[in-house]
Amino acid sequence: MRRKSVPVEFKWRHYEPEIILLCVRWYSSFPLSYRNLETILKERGLETDHTTIYRWVQTYAPELEKKIKRRLKTPNRSWRIDETYIKIKGKWHYLYRAVDSKGDTIDFYLSKRRNKYAAWRFLKKCINAKHTLMPEKLTTDKDKAYPGAIAELKKNDNLPEKSIHRTNKYLNNLIEQDHRQIKRKHDQAMGYFSYKTAYNTIRGIETMHMINKGQVSTIPFKEPRLIKNFIHRQFGLPGSIF
Repeated sequence: MRRKSVPVEFKWRHYEPEIILLCVRWYSSFPLSYRNLETILKERGLETDHTTIYRWVQTYAPELEKKIKRRLKTPNRSWRIDETYIKIKGKWHYLYRAVDSKGDTIDFYLSKRRNKYAAWRFLKKCINAKHTLMPEKLTTDKDKAYPGAIAELKKNDNLPEKSIHRTNKYLNNLIEQDHRQIKRKHDQAMGYFSYKTAYNTIRGIETMHMINKGQVSTIPFKEPRLIKNFIHRQFGLPGSIF
């Protein structure tokens, strides 16, 4: 029986919030398609459609990111920065990503272009994030856009002059390995049909990736039950021992 009171985010939904969040978590964490999740729910007597699950992800993945970002641990001051390719409507876009020297995700940014302006916007987003500290070292590949973007940030006092920029492919192997989680979901989806769809989906994937890497301060270790209960509490739902 549906409970009498549900959080405002789930008003007028035909399914329990726990079912909706389960689909968002599982789609964002595992190599499952929307049709896979449709089949899993039907096996358990829940009749739904893969397009409905798609709409849940589009609606609640961004909300999940907003709520989780307030709970992230502070990364260290040594950043690894790189970009990977995402196909949207048959065209390649660029997903800028940054991790610290321990592999913790700092932030991400989806851009239609790979140039100085995109690199500047991404770096400024990372610097202004509430959970980050000002970087002492920024390690990038040899893309010519980064030196200009970093110089612009220093000129405008967004970045200290003493921050060191270095190009070292060996040190950047860490973030290239970290791209795999994102690329696995992208390859499974075989591209996206719009920028908005891609960005909303990536927000869920990146958020669950951060949680699963242990970046949430209130989860002492990676334990599925604790992760589930933590996410439920962020949406005003009670936790469960099951």
